[in-house]
Amino acid sequence: MAQVEQLLGREQFTCPICLDLLRDPVAIPCGHSYCMSCIDVYWTNNDTRKAVSCPQCRQSFNPKPILNRNTILAEMVEKLKVAVQPSVRSVASEVECDLCTETGGKAVKSCLVCLVSYCEAHLQPHYRSPALKKHQLVEASRHLQEKICPQHNKLLEIYCQTDQRCICLLCVIDGHKGHDTSSAASEGAKQQKQLGLTRRKFRLRIHAKEKELMELRQSVETLKISVHSSAEGSDQIFGELVQSVQRRCQEVRELIQDQERMAVRLLEKLEQEILELKERDHKLELLLHTDDHIHLLQTYRLFSAPPGPPDAHSISIAPFSDLSNVTSAITALRTRLEGVFKAEWPKIVRAASTVKFLQSPLPKIRPEFLYYSRQLTLDPRSAHRELSVSPDCRTASVRAREHSCPDQPERFDYWCQVLGSQGLQGCCYWEAEWSGMGITVAVACKDLARKGDGSDAHFGRNANSWSLFCSRKAYAFWHNNTVTRIPGPSSSRIGVYLDHNAGTLAFYSVSENMRLLHKVHTTCTQPLYPGFEFTCYGALVTLCQME
Repeated sequence: MAQVEQLLGREQFTCPICLDLLRDPVAIPCGHSYCMSCIDVYWTNNDTRKAVSCPQCRQSFNPKPILNRNTILAEMVEKLKVAVQPSVRSVASEVECDLCTETGGKAVKSCLVCLVSYCEAHLQPHYRSPALKKHQLVEASRHLQEKICPQHNKLLEIYCQTDQRCICLLCVIDGHKGHDTSSAASEGAKQQKQLGLTRRKFRLRIHAKEKELMELRQSVETLKISVHSSAEGSDQIFGELVQSVQRRCQEVRELIQDQERMAVRLLEKLEQEILELKERDHKLELLLHTDDHIHLLQTYRLFSAPPGPPDAHSISIAPFSDLSNVTSAITALRTRLEGVFKAEWPKIVRAASTVKFLQSPLPKIRPEFLYYSRQLTLDPRSAHRELSVSPDCRTASVRAREHSCPDQPERFDYWCQVLGSQGLQGCCYWEAEWSGMGITVAVACKDLARKGDGSDAHFGRNANSWSLFCSRKAYAFWHNNTVTRIPGPSSSRIGVYLDHNAGTLAFYSVSENMRLLHKVHTTCTQPLYPGFEFTCYGALVTLCQME
């Protein structure tokens, strides 16, 4: 039967609208299947004047598709119904007949009077004998003794509403006199009906969550496109900013180098003037010593003009000149730009963080919290030497004095703290009962430091832990060495709700009403562990057994 169920799984033949096996199944163009009446009513209620859409994938169809019964799918649903019915009795076929000692025949019925399981052949006397016909037969079961009262050795056929347990007829007189009782059959039928309603709620919840998942997938795909576009745009803008700065850097470099080139040209000009003056001086010297008076008279006018006053065309040169003012100006510009970045950067961060998915609302009443309850235990290896952990690892208290215990890498050696054994992810809820002058309820990453008196090993004094200090008058929430004071009244039972995927951590005062003490958003991707810190002798804390 298991193979049949694997080949013909119920979920793929379940209508997503009514959450029951498909009736008159139809497949719409996108490939999803529904009951003909369910999808028709859905489209009718959603204004068929417009394009209709698939309730699951949201694909639109215009015009409205014609619905035709899928005969192949209908036949498969019928086969599934036939295959599932015997599977309910599959366990019975595995029970052996108590009278077939050699052949090992398969039992078909069990007698609650004889407390024996029979095959079809050995069951015949119960059908023929008038006395045996009165015996109560049930589906073959291995657990017949569980149906017998251990005190009176009689059949359990009464249900005591007062004590919430199955009893026999003698128990009604013996220990349950005056209690509210009913037949086990009627109570079982009532509870089966209640289980059916509960199961329907679960299936509705599954359907709603699958719908949320589909919508979230679509949102994520849209977000991916937006992220890709925004990332490219950001890269382009920052690239342009870098290029602009590089261009300005090149321009300043050119301006500075122009000063150098200008000074070099002036130097070359002055050297050229000196060279020309020396050349004229040399020619004048030759004329002064020539004997050729005719040549002297012919060239006199060319060299007789004086060189001009000493300061003519002179260059004024500062005794010391540098460009440190340029560096100062650039430094001032950098300071102003850093100021602009500092002022504008939070706006950029806020804009980049505005895309948030709506999270499921926090539970409101305690039964909703208990749906996510976890049974947790403490890790004795992490407990400080002054702490005593109970054998069931659910209670910790402060000893009168330290006791010798092996030095474990996990053990806190300074702060009087202990961590839980289970790493938590997804949605989790747990409660702790405390007594004494005060206690700290914490949540921490496993890689929290364990040794020394530093803040990296102290709950709530670092980025890897969150803690709520509880006293008889008030509370104080600590994270990353920052405290938030919370007024009372105090409660001896604290509830902790963690939605790891959503990054939600909330502490509650547990009483008739759930009072939210503090809620924070966490970004830790590691599993988180419950923890406790003890600040005074006599303090005791117990991880509650969740019902």
